[in-house]
Amino acid sequence: MAASEENSALFPIFILTIMAIPIVPYTITKLCRAASKKSKSIHCQCSECSRSGKYHKSIFKRISNVSTCSNMTLLLLWVIMIILVYYIKTMSREIEIFDPFSILGLEPGAAESEIKKKYRRLSIQYHPDKNPDPEAHKYFVEYIAKAYQALTDPIARENYEKYGHPDGRQGFQMGIALPQFLLNIDGASGGILLLWIVGVCILLPLVIAVVYLSRSSKYTGNYVMHQTLSTYYYLMKPSLAPSKVMDVFIKAAEYMEIPVRRTDDEPLQKLFMLVRSELNLDLKNIKQEQAKFWKQHPALVKTELLVQAQLTREFAALSPSLQSDFRRILETAPRLLEELMKMAVIPRNAQGHGWLRPAIGVVELSQCIVQAVPLSARKSTGGSPEGVAPFLQLPHVSETIIKKVARKKVRTFQELHDMDSQERADLLIQIGGLSSAEVQDIETVLDMMPSLTLEVTCETEGEEGIQEGDIVTIHAWINVKRGNGLIGALPHAPYYPFQKEENYWFLLADSVSNNVWFSQKVSFMDEAAALTAASKAIEESMEGSGANVKETSRAVSEAVEKVKGGSRLVLGKFQAPSEGNYSLTGYCLCDSWLGCDRRTNLKLKILKRTRAGTRGAVLADEGPITEDGVEEDEDNEDEEYDDDYESEYSEDEEDDQNTKNKNQAANGTVNKHGQGAESSGSDEE
Repeated sequence: MAASEENSALFPIFILTIMAIPIVPYTITKLCRAASKKSKSIHCQCSECSRSGKYHKSIFKRISNVSTCSNMTLLLLWVIMIILVYYIKTMSREIEIFDPFSILGLEPGAAESEIKKKYRRLSIQYHPDKNPDPEAHKYFVEYIAKAYQALTDPIARENYEKYGHPDGRQGFQMGIALPQFLLNIDGASGGILLLWIVGVCILLPLVIAVVYLSRSSKYTGNYVMHQTLSTYYYLMKPSLAPSKVMDVFIKAAEYMEIPVRRTDDEPLQKLFMLVRSELNLDLKNIKQEQAKFWKQHPALVKTELLVQAQLTREFAALSPSLQSDFRRILETAPRLLEELMKMAVIPRNAQGHGWLRPAIGVVELSQCIVQAVPLSARKSTGGSPEGVAPFLQLPHVSETIIKKVARKKVRTFQELHDMDSQERADLLIQIGGLSSAEVQDIETVLDMMPSLTLEVTCETEGEEGIQEGDIVTIHAWINVKRGNGLIGALPHAPYYPFQKEENYWFLLADSVSNNVWFSQKVSFMDEAAALTAASKAIEESMEGSGANVKETSRAVSEAVEKVKGGSRLVLGKFQAPSEGNYSLTGYCLCDSWLGCDRRTNLKLKILKRTRAGTRGAVLADEGPITEDGVEEDEDNEDEEYDDDYESEYSEDEEDDQNTKNKNQAANGTVNKHGQGAESSGSDEE
């Protein structure tokens, strides 16, 4: 029985250990994430962002953010652990080791006369004849009498002094840390123990596995439903303008689950009249077009109208019930757009190429949603290929002010951005009619906007040229500069109700054939991760090229300085296509800002596969490409790309007619024979 009591006393310690193993590291990780998120909160300080309230939250909102289900569960588990610690501490005091000297109140090694004298005094106090209290009787029999016997019996005292126990050396005992009530059940201990083992070791892990698998079978690691990815993959086409991307975007399974209420009919009708001009309806047959629009699935109609409410900033037309659906749509939008982007650049042909135009359309849609700018504002107007859309992301700027500024020959956003601050302030105050405080807000946002530079090189490691079938390594350095000196920041987005981090997409593509050769997502928020990735990539690259330790160390140090200076390394590989001349373009597209995208042209020549040892000789015979020729080709490509880029929204009808021709170009092979292999890049806006 004593052994069972000792085993039962170990049960709380066993439970505390099992709980502490996952909870302690999970809590540390959660606290580290909270600290890192706090350090990332570098947001715009303009008056519009301050009034949005998403950065400076009230105490109630902060408490509601902390008191989530996971946090409350974690707190409850910690409370249970604290109670267990207190219980174990109290229990350890009750379970005392048998020490006869301590029981009799004597010092170790006391003489037998002192032991007898102390025993007589305690007998007067606790003996049943002197003290009728049952507790006193129990204490006298179980402790005082046993202690006296252990110290007066020569053999028992010798055993205690040698082995710490009156009965001599104690054998090794093993037990099961189960509570006492389970061990006290007569004849049922075996069954109870079996049920305990089955429940804890088999059923509990099985339940956890079933819950996890049921959730993982429905969602991806990015918390996007698998059904959504399947829909996006099959609806993606090689040529999609942003307005057409919208038709694919709203068909996400997450949006199809949004409830459609009868009470939403009237508010949606009013919202439809406000955003009708943005729905690409044929005005000649407006009645038929409206009827066709409302015949769609109710969830699709609701989602598209709510997205258009964000783009046109018609928030006042939303009822309270629509407000909750509106926030749900916008909260999910960044994840869905990221997956939609992956579906656009996923390899679709034998060469492993994705599609460029839908990828640009996805990024443009993301920019418009974050900045709450209509897609129609991207139509080319005057001398601005991007229309008035970049102007509308600035605070206090309307189309009226844009027209006034355009009269002073400031027609593009880049022209306004490149102006001297004092000259820009005079223009906005005197011509635009803005106040000094409003101009200061505009200056704050312009200082927050990223200015990107892009350097791209392609080479075959360890070789002088690139032959067809070679594995080509692409090195791209993307650098960001801001007027306020920040590197990673949250964009100015007062109309987007959630905090949104900037993300960039690097694409290496052939704009003529609409093929994306390589793509990668880039972030400037986590400098530590960027340092680790760049150092490892440069080290592996240098070792692969046969560099010594000193050269590798120097290259890694240079890469670290670049990362600390606001650059990010994009390193990847692709297989060289068939021989020929290729005019490629490197794109750096931001998903949050309008007018910040950058691109650089790249000339790539692929050699025909030759025998080993003839690679250098072929290059020597033909010589490298002249710079004049490269610049001339790049200018021609710019003109061709600009025409295509400007028409991405306005030429939706022509897109359908030209899709077949585009597909033929996308799946074809460019056979421009060349003997050299060189690549060069230059930044262009």
